[in-house]
Amino acid sequence: MIYIVDDDASVGNALSSLLRANGKQVQIFTSGQDFLDFELQDCSGCVVLDLRMPGLNGLQVQESIAAQTAIPVIFITGRGDVPSTVTAMKGGAMDFLTKPIDEAALLACIERALEQDRKLRLAALERKNLLARYGSLTPREQQVLPLLARGLLNKQAAWELGITEYTVQIHRGHIMRKMGADSFATLIKLASKLNLESSKAS
Repeated sequence: MIYIVDDDASVGNALSSLLRANGKQVQIFTSGQDFLDFELQDCSGCVVLDLRMPGLNGLQVQESIAAQTAIPVIFITGRGDVPSTVTAMKGGAMDFLTKPIDEAALLACIERALEQDRKLRLAALERKNLLARYGSLTPREQQVLPLLARGLLNKQAAWELGITEYTVQIHRGHIMRKMGADSFATLIKLASKLNLESSKAS
């Protein structure tokens, strides 16, 4: 889904026609506030955002977007200036295109933005699933996991926790099953993504 935010209806309609002709779904907004009030669809997308608009300008809209979501933003403007470009890029904008828009450049930029959004959404989903698996561990298993991630042997982890080595072995088996780790090396990688090596989880 491509969200076009431009107070000039003719620009919005022209961009919409171009994108629809290239197989994209499009929604048009004529003000930044209208876009911010809209609930984004749960699909990959990007925002084509005009820099200068009445009310909220593009940079203000970008700031509000960044506080809520990681959706990529592509700026378009008829009167670009260096300070605005710098601010936009520091704010994470994908690109800054000047009107009249080069169609090929816009389409290429949108493809890059959509690919970035797909990767971010996939990473967020994987992170959510990983946290859910970690959340399925018992409190004791959450104490054992960071010790194993630090490279402690079963008997060392057992000594640190004041339990038997056999009990650690049992916990280790349960942890690997619940975390979906097919090997100890995989478990270490998962633990590193949770930043457990240097701290004990509560």
